[in-house]
Amino acid sequence: MENNFVEIPPSELTGNVFSLMDKDWMLITAKKPDGKINTMTAAWGCYGILWRRPVAVCYIRPQRYTLEFVNSTDRFTLNFLEDGHRKDMNYCGTVSGRDEDKIAKCGFTLLGDPPYFAESKIVIFVRKLYCQRLDEECFIDKSIIPQLYPEADFHYTFVNQIEKVYIKK
Repeated sequence: MENNFVEIPPSELTGNVFSLMDKDWMLITAKKPDGKINTMTAAWGCYGILWRRPVAVCYIRPQRYTLEFVNSTDRFTLNFLEDGHRKDMNYCGTVSGRDEDKIAKCGFTLLGDPPYFAESKIVIFVRKLYCQRLDEECFIDKSIIPQLYPEADFHYTFVNQIEKVYIKK
């Protein structure tokens, strides 16, 4: 663990999870076996208890480059950045890592394995438990489909066990 962070149990993570997701956003960050690292901005997610474990659920569209990285590993991180990084968060959500090194372009400092950012205020380390693509037939409220999935690019849902949480000192 880096000196600027302390580890806390998932049960001690405080704050408004709705604000963290909807207002602050997060960076889903993963590393392939070949050492390449990629990140993407996400504003959708859930936290809770499932299968008697603390979990974080994240959603990734099939066309996102980060999906390849998350699929290639068992563990990755969810990074909530300190204030002042909104421009970088927008950038990481709109530019593909296929085209350039977003992490270097933003000037982020990579730490650890699985990788996380020194610029984070909260880092959630997760291990994948379950993945399934959202199924059009399972939508009860069909109005969501034309609003959010006009191209039928339904997200993959990853249910992940929270293994540890770092917070900035």
